[in-house]
Amino acid sequence: MIPSLNLTERLEKQRLRDGRFCTDLDFSNLFQSPIELSSEELAKRVTRFNNDAINQINCDHLSSDRVYHIDSIRTIATTYRLRFLPLKYFKPRLPKEAFDKIQEFELLHDTEVTNLQILAPSKLFKLENQDDPLLFAPIGNGYYYLIHQWGNDLSGLRKFLVWPLRGPIELVLTMLVFSYLLTLLVPNGMFSKQGSTAEFWILFFFFFKGVVGMTIFYGISMGKNFNPFIWNSKYFNA
Repeated sequence: MIPSLNLTERLEKQRLRDGRFCTDLDFSNLFQSPIELSSEELAKRVTRFNNDAINQINCDHLSSDRVYHIDSIRTIATTYRLRFLPLKYFKPRLPKEAFDKIQEFELLHDTEVTNLQILAPSKLFKLENQDDPLLFAPIGNGYYYLIHQWGNDLSGLRKFLVWPLRGPIELVLTMLVFSYLLTLLVPNGMFSKQGSTAEFWILFFFFFKGVVGMTIFYGISMGKNFNPFIWNSKYFNA
């Protein structure tokens, strides 16, 4: 069995590699005390988005192991072909435990959170599925606080399955390898009495042209783009 992918663990490893920790946050602004709201009212408020708003937190209650820089989030998003978008684009309703975590966060830091963002597969921004989303709140200087994670259904093979879409070089390498494997499947001497190196490479380039054509057709017809260009795109056909 292939183990499921835990995005929080991957984020933690990426943060250690990046060496980006919350050492330059500003806690000088005044806090806005939260108001007790029902789940429906809270859902309406947290989906509002204001580019200029930053969540102010109490550093005495800061869990530094839940703070991630945008660079680490971007790397994970492009590696596993995920989107990092405002909560208002997230179609499924947040689970009750997510709302509980939001209210717990607000009471702990004596503030109202805004501009919540979700890190999740593209399909969750248009389909009613749950597939390991992470809920973040921006806290300034490019840092985001992980409020809640739910689900754990991403395949452990996702990194390899989406690898061809990480960039043009990865895509070309994938097409070359796939064409080479197809050529190896052709029985030796199928088109001539004696197989030759020249015949092998002619077949290879034949398969490669076909693979390139199918890839271009699929990419254009489906509106696909490379991971670095879609990780924070609000357009669903990317």
